[in-house]
Amino acid sequence: MLAAADSSISALYVDHNRWLRDLLYRRSGCSETAADLTQDVFVRLLGKPALPAFNEPRAYLARIAHGLLVDHHRRQSVERAWRESLAADVDMVAPSAEEHTAIVDALARIDALLDGLKPRVRKVFLMSRLEARSYPAIAEQLGVSLSTVEKDMAAALRHCYQVLLA
Repeated sequence: MLAAADSSISALYVDHNRWLRDLLYRRSGCSETAADLTQDVFVRLLGKPALPAFNEPRAYLARIAHGLLVDHHRRQSVERAWRESLAADVDMVAPSAEEHTAIVDALARIDALLDGLKPRVRKVFLMSRLEARSYPAIAEQLGVSLSTVEKDMAAALRHCYQVLLA
């Protein structure tokens, strides 16, 4: 069965690799990014226990590629913000390349985790966890009830657990 899946992926690669790389190049504007993401699409397929049945392989590949491109742009945005914060804090010692990569990876995972939250829920969560504000202080600052803050925190925590367990 595994040999059949590998054969199917090989056929997909041969038939659609160039098309997918061109698509990703048009969307990213960078040939290196397009090549990397194209390979990532097929690596992701290799990690699946079995390929689903599909009538439109290009649509399937494009959907995977789109998700990877969104993740790539999100990571670039997070990395840019991290570099700006490093540049703004003259007292901060620049991390090594390995530390920088680990920090950006962690920030990108946190960003993706919080991405599914409604804006107020995200704000309540960040104020509580990053700024160590009490629920009453958050409620006062946002002009909402204490009950609303508690519900928003419960929703944020539930969302985080669901994402982490998925």
